[in-house]
Amino acid sequence: MIVVYGGNGQVGQELVRLAAVRGVPLRAFARSDVDIAEADGVERTLREAKPSLVVNAAAYTKVDLAESEVAAAERGNCHGPRVLAEACAAADIPLIHLSTDYVFDGRKAGAYREDDAVAPLGVYGRTKAAGEEAVRRALTRHIILRTAWVYGEFGHNFLKTMVRLAQERDELRVVADQRGCPTSTRDLAAAILVVAAHAIACNAGWGTYHCAGTGVVTWHGFAERIIAAQAPLTGRTPRVTPITASDYPTAAARPANSAFDCSRFAGIFGFSARPWGEETDEVTRAVVMAQQQKDAA
Repeated sequence: MIVVYGGNGQVGQELVRLAAVRGVPLRAFARSDVDIAEADGVERTLREAKPSLVVNAAAYTKVDLAESEVAAAERGNCHGPRVLAEACAAADIPLIHLSTDYVFDGRKAGAYREDDAVAPLGVYGRTKAAGEEAVRRALTRHIILRTAWVYGEFGHNFLKTMVRLAQERDELRVVADQRGCPTSTRDLAAAILVVAAHAIACNAGWGTYHCAGTGVVTWHGFAERIIAAQAPLTGRTPRVTPITASDYPTAAARPANSAFDCSRFAGIFGFSARPWGEETDEVTRAVVMAQQQKDAA
C-alpha cells in the first residue's frame, strides 16, 4: 500500500488515476483529510493505512503569494515535510518527497545536477530547500525528486492556462528568456511508481534525484507547441509573441534556467520521461477534448 499526501493536487490526482489503471494499491489523502504539518493527523493516517511507502505531493505552491504569505509557505513546504518525515522515521516507512527547480537561482549555463549548490531566489524556493533539508535530517530512507514546469489534466498549470487563453485572445505574450524542462504529471506519476516499487523492494538508492521532461525549451516555445496542438481541435490560432521576464514583472523572481540533468535518475531507476513536445501534444488534446465534452453536456 502506498499512501499519498496532497491527493487533491495535480500530481496526486494523476497518481490516483495511474495506480488504478496499473492495479497498484494506493490511498490518497487531501489537505481536507489531513494537514501534513499536524503530527496527530499524520500519525493517525499512517496507523490506519499501514503503508509500505509514503509519497508527499503536498506543498504550498503559490510562488508569488509566498513573498507575503511567508508563514503559510513555511508551514506547507518546511514544517509539514519535517513532521511527515519524522512520522515516517518513527514508523520505519520510506518517503518520496517532491521538490522543485526553484531551489536553484537559474544562473548556471548548463543543466542542473543533483550536487549543484542550491541558491533559491525567493520565499517559495527557500522553503522548498528547507523542506528538503528537513527530510534529509529526519529520515534516512528517503528519495527527494526535484522536478520542474509541471503540467497535466488536473489542477491549475501553464498548459491549461494557455489553452484557456487561446479561446479568449488573439495574442498571447509569453516570456522567452527563461528555459526549462516541461514535465507532464503523467510522466511524473509513472516515475514515482517506478521509484516506489524500487524503494519498497530494495534498501538502496536513497537520496536526491532530478526527474523532469526530456528536452529544454523556453516558456514561449512551450506556449507555441500548446497553441499548435489545440488549433486543429478549436480552430483558434492566436499569435504567441515573445517577451522578456522584465516585461512581465512578478512578485517572486523566477530562475532563468530550470534545465535538469536527469541522467542519475535514469541510471538508477531505468526511467526517462518522454520528449516534452510529444507529451505536450497529447495532454493538450486531452485537455481540449475534456473541455469540449463538458461544454456539450
